[in-house]
Amino acid sequence: MTTANDVLGPSAHVDTFTRDNLPPVDQWPDFLLDGFDYPERLNAGVELTDRLVEQGHGDRVALIGNGRRRTYKELADWTNRLAHALVEDIGVKPGNRVLIRSANNPAMVAAWLAAMKAGAVVVNTMPMLRAGELAKIVDKAEVEFALCDTRLMDEMVTCAKESAFLKKVVGFDGTSNHDAELDRLALEKSVKFDAVPTGRDDVALLGFTSGTTGSPKATMHFHRDILAIADGYAREVLNVTPDDVFVGSPPLAFTFGLGGLAVFPLRFGATAALLEKASPPNMIDIIQTYRATVAFTAPTAYRVMLRAMDEGADLSSLRAAVSAGETLPAPVYEEWIAKTGKPMLDGIGATEMLHIFITNRFDDHRPACTGKPVAGYEAKVVDQNGQEVPRGTVGRLAVRGPTGCRYMADDRQKDYVLDGWNITGDAFSMDEDGYLHFAARNDDMIISSGYNIAGPEVEAALLAHDAVAECAVVGRPDEERGAIVEAHVVLADGHAPSPEMVKVLQDHVKATIAPFKYPRSIRFVEALPKTETGKIQRFRLKADA
Repeated sequence: MTTANDVLGPSAHVDTFTRDNLPPVDQWPDFLLDGFDYPERLNAGVELTDRLVEQGHGDRVALIGNGRRRTYKELADWTNRLAHALVEDIGVKPGNRVLIRSANNPAMVAAWLAAMKAGAVVVNTMPMLRAGELAKIVDKAEVEFALCDTRLMDEMVTCAKESAFLKKVVGFDGTSNHDAELDRLALEKSVKFDAVPTGRDDVALLGFTSGTTGSPKATMHFHRDILAIADGYAREVLNVTPDDVFVGSPPLAFTFGLGGLAVFPLRFGATAALLEKASPPNMIDIIQTYRATVAFTAPTAYRVMLRAMDEGADLSSLRAAVSAGETLPAPVYEEWIAKTGKPMLDGIGATEMLHIFITNRFDDHRPACTGKPVAGYEAKVVDQNGQEVPRGTVGRLAVRGPTGCRYMADDRQKDYVLDGWNITGDAFSMDEDGYLHFAARNDDMIISSGYNIAGPEVEAALLAHDAVAECAVVGRPDEERGAIVEAHVVLADGHAPSPEMVKVLQDHVKATIAPFKYPRSIRFVEALPKTETGKIQRFRLKADA
């Protein structure tokens, strides 16, 4: 039987846990690596720090956060000192899993880069996770070391007490004071560090999916994958230059945030301005203060930012507004263009794929369209058997490219990969010109009286009405119809819930899209449940239904 070691390049890992737990090779997707040629020995931590100094970017600002600016030379020196401490004092060996727990700040980025330089496999986690949730991650990945912002130690320490795997929890100072155990260990270390010569096919990152049910899945990403997302999407679509300043709301613990707020700027000598609490008002402030040029956030946050622009906020420095995490409603897209004169780039990615793989472009964008594959990727729409469906037909999205799904020791691998293609769990259609149009998550399609109704389409219709500030649509079980469309609506200021408002919105939807799609139930709510990234948690609304 063919094993991972038969098809992968050399490894520097003395702890072979991750390579040993790659899925069977015959369950891997096809990897399209033309144009993504990296040397056999590759350390992404070096490529995102020391390499930029060698290229002449040493004096440019790499990271802004918590009241400080750090240049590429400072970041390289900082991460090299930290790497010394990890290896010499803490005992991290190549291949060991290192969990990092922090909000978005420069210290978290530095810890991540240092751990990669030391040859570790990093597991970034969100500060909102509790001890029990952390324990599931620690146990699945057999994590031995944890680096934790000292402000978030309680849950981490509780987790460690119960874990059979976690040997050591080391605190770092996320506030820029550098007054914690890891910082003190690194203080007198050399700013030169011979990074572990990891292989391009060594696992560098375990990204845990934010699924709503079942045990967590760990997606495995190599050192070359981390560079590939920058050399694909960031280079081809965003055209990143050293003059760019990146801001955003996604946690660095999510691959969407790690790519957009760390990998993309650091690959090209640009700047990342990091926010620990990335609320829309804070986003507006940081965009104005640092004249940010690229923003990453969800459509719900852009709606709030649009309202702020009515009050005089200046977001004119933005040249790229990237929307992902959930479908971009046409009204938000159209209002953004009307107020800024610049496009909003809708895209779709997945933790399994590491980052965005289908997107609009600056010179090729339209409402209610996700665009075409990023350079290096291919996509098609298929039925349940993996056969391509006719153009214009809604089916399952299948994609392949330089990145792809590798679940760690998980039988669900065979559900995600079919005949070499990644089946993302999204329902799409492809038009005659090859543009892809999002319908819904496969599990968000509502079947009512035999009709297939895509919740996001109904949401877009509702959002086009001035009375609607936010909304989310789900299917509610119904004895007669199987399910009915139910809309959860947050009304805009100046509008009040009433039976008359229900009818107004229902009639508006009937006049905007096919009448059978209208919401037979409308529930007015003060707020919608959301993730830390601003993504609406429809599964909670479904549970209520």
